[in-house]
Amino acid sequence: MLIPKKVKHRKWHKGRRRNTGIATSKVTVAFGTFGLRATTYAWVTSRQIESVRKVLTRYTKKGGKVWIRIFPDKPITQKGAETPMGKGKGGVDHYVCIVRPGTVMFEMDGVPEAQVKEAFEFANYKLPLKAIMVKRNG
Repeated sequence: MLIPKKVKHRKWHKGRRRNTGIATSKVTVAFGTFGLRATTYAWVTSRQIESVRKVLTRYTKKGGKVWIRIFPDKPITQKGAETPMGKGKGGVDHYVCIVRPGTVMFEMDGVPEAQVKEAFEFANYKLPLKAIMVKRNG
């Protein structure tokens, strides 16, 4: 699973979990020919990213390439079960990536379009958001 090697602050504020507009970076297909673009807002965990990576690499069959354009860098804390209130914030449980609408999360190349479409459909089931397949312009 993906986790940061080193972080400036071990625990972050949660922030307001609301739709904060559309993405301004990672909005075009930069590396591959096809991309999976988010259409809704969500926090994507490192487990979900790994699950999608497995689905996409299964469809490449040693012929294509997969790029992961998102990285989980936001730590999410969790207190233990049946812990009394107080005594500070819980420990870091997992990491998430904040994905806004318009973000190209995954890219593929070297695989026929029909296979890519099927792979992205299966990958979409693994994600907590809605996404569409996009092609590179040009």
